[in-house]
Amino acid sequence: MDIGSKIRAIRNRKKITIAKMCEETGLSKGFVSNIENNNTSPSINTLQTISNYLEVPLPYLLLEKQQHMRVVKKEDRANSTFNNLKVEHLSSRAGLRMMLVEIPPGASTGESNAHEGEESHLVIEGRLLAEQGEDSIIAEQGDSFSWNASVPHFVKNIGDKTAVVLIAVAADTELKDIF
Repeated sequence: MDIGSKIRAIRNRKKITIAKMCEETGLSKGFVSNIENNNTSPSINTLQTISNYLEVPLPYLLLEKQQHMRVVKKEDRANSTFNNLKVEHLSSRAGLRMMLVEIPPGASTGESNAHEGEESHLVIEGRLLAEQGEDSIIAEQGDSFSWNASVPHFVKNIGDKTAVVLIAVAADTELKDIF
């Protein structure tokens, strides 16, 4: 873990000197320097003291770099197509994916669509038929539904306009292409 560099970066961004931080926290300059240079591993109590002083949550200091917030600007979104559906990939993390999907009138995800994880859908525009096993619903703007995605499921636009659906998929492992 690179906790020390993170502490230093936060302290510098907030324009706090080591001397000021030590004065306020009661930690010695040498100890804080060793922490920031990753020469020592501070206790949880010490990290809590530092996080309180820097006004950042303790868990933030413990995050690995790949766990930090990721931003996908609109112009940088990846796009793909699947069964005539336009898919805009809003975010993708290990185990979590969010997409904005446009479904033309009459188009569907195809029969027996199934994959690992949980799916949640929010209908932004349009009218959809959603089916899974014996469950069936007509969902319209503002409606949402979710399911265990390992059970075959089917979504079809039954309206006369393109439907827009926000879909979030969560799984315990890295998601392969589902759209």
